[in-house]
Amino acid sequence: MLTNIKYKISLFAASAVCIAGLMVSCKKSKGLADDPYAGGKQVLGITFVSKTTDPDIVTAGTTLNLMVNGLMKYKDDFKLYVNEIEAEVLNYTDSTVQFKVPLTASTGSVWITSQGQSFFGPIVKVGGKVSVDPLFKIVNGAGSQAAGGAATVFDAEKLPSGRFWLGGAFSNFELKATTTVPNGGIVQLDPDGGYLTTDINFGKGAGGGERTIYSISRIATGTHNGKFIVAGNFSAYNSTKPNRQTLSNITRLNANGGLDSLITKDIINPRPELIWKNADTVAAFNAGVDGTVKKTFIFGEQVYIIGDFQNFKRMFYPNSTYDDKVYDITRMRQMVRVNSDGSMDSTFHYNKLTKQSAIGGNGPIIDATMQSDGKLILAGSFTTFNGVAANRIVRLNLDGSVDPTFNAGTGANGDIYSLRYNSTTNKIVVSGTFTSYNGKSSSGLALLNADGSTVSTFTGAQISGGTATFAGQLNNGKIIVAGSFNKYGDYLRQGFMILEANGQLAVGYNNTGGFQGRIYDMIETPVNNGSQVVLVGNIIRFNSILPRNVLRLIISN
Repeated sequence: MLTNIKYKISLFAASAVCIAGLMVSCKKSKGLADDPYAGGKQVLGITFVSKTTDPDIVTAGTTLNLMVNGLMKYKDDFKLYVNEIEAEVLNYTDSTVQFKVPLTASTGSVWITSQGQSFFGPIVKVGGKVSVDPLFKIVNGAGSQAAGGAATVFDAEKLPSGRFWLGGAFSNFELKATTTVPNGGIVQLDPDGGYLTTDINFGKGAGGGERTIYSISRIATGTHNGKFIVAGNFSAYNSTKPNRQTLSNITRLNANGGLDSLITKDIINPRPELIWKNADTVAAFNAGVDGTVKKTFIFGEQVYIIGDFQNFKRMFYPNSTYDDKVYDITRMRQMVRVNSDGSMDSTFHYNKLTKQSAIGGNGPIIDATMQSDGKLILAGSFTTFNGVAANRIVRLNLDGSVDPTFNAGTGANGDIYSLRYNSTTNKIVVSGTFTSYNGKSSSGLALLNADGSTVSTFTGAQISGGTATFAGQLNNGKIIVAGSFNKYGDYLRQGFMILEANGQLAVGYNNTGGFQGRIYDMIETPVNNGSQVVLVGNIIRFNSILPRNVLRLIISN
């Protein structure tokens, strides 16, 4: 029986071959099927033998020698590039090439092009006054326990001890999280970036909502000196119990990372036999809002809350139970100022006649900063604020009204993504999609005086290939700019550059290679002959490394 089956299969296969043969014979006059690769370009045979450069780090203008096979066949018919900048070829043989690293080159691959084909070689690391700090201890950085989950770091707060608190959307940091105890959008680092749990316990961190911390502010004076305000989009802290989802996007933490809480007896207990429900442990900072908090600032003992919300919420204990909370709600659009216990300050951004806030901006507030006198500067995509014309930027008086002495003039004609004030230089730098600022042509960058007027000596070049999404001024006056762009004027700058205070590229400070991602915060620490600069955000790639959203640079003077 098995033999008969095999015979039938063989007969069927033979018939199929015969049919195929007849089909081929019918087309014999056309020959075999056409070669699918016919007409393609023949591989030229140029091969880089060198996998690294010697020395490992070079300076612009240096002469380099690399081992490359196959160049002599294409004499005077090839070009060599260092990170997209054409280099001068000084000499070559069939096994070597000698070239000069362009003066405007930055770190990146070297490659040769000939007859429309490209052949890539090693990374040329161009040295200069900017380098990734090799002593920074972060290895795996900010990540997510879920595949494809959010891992952005939105804020960094430096402590007097030199340590850092980081806040963001991550749930795993340095691979230290577990399923039961995630990193919950908040971690502490030692001064050199080491993951630190000594005398700190954040527990599960932020939970509920988007489980994201956008802002961390340390309280430096008053009754709660040394504690922290954390805010973002969350409904719980260090708890996943349904009846503990009582926070409204902001709370206060003790210096050890625990929730600043108190026990109140002013609650209703519908089941008196459950004696333990006669009281409840609740957040001591009794304040919240019904939307995302993007920024918080502390002035004296008061807290400024800024974000995308419509109402202020405060728990009303006398009508609450252990399992269900009742809230007093006041319409407060985009901003509210609260006292140290969380009670609302009705002298800020509030109309006592209408019993609600002023109208705020007619578009989102994207970024904000506070000057030393407590005045807020807001930026975003609005064109009016409290009914007053304010093209994407405005300064507020201490009562929340628009400050007419802020000399922004016609402001920006496009969105402002980043706004930073440097108290050392007393300057403000903004970046975004605008093409003019206060009537002056701009390519998404502007340097302002503290009163909002433009710095007349700053003239930026054309940014092309994308947008500047972040800009911050260092204490020496130089400006870090990052985004999605690839050129600044005629110079290749792949998403990252450092400018002089007059808008020109800073000589010696633009040696780093490509940047991919977005920066949300920057902290500068002076060191001998320069600065350490910590950058956080959604930083995917920088200078041929993978920073995993936290990076520290050494910037020399």
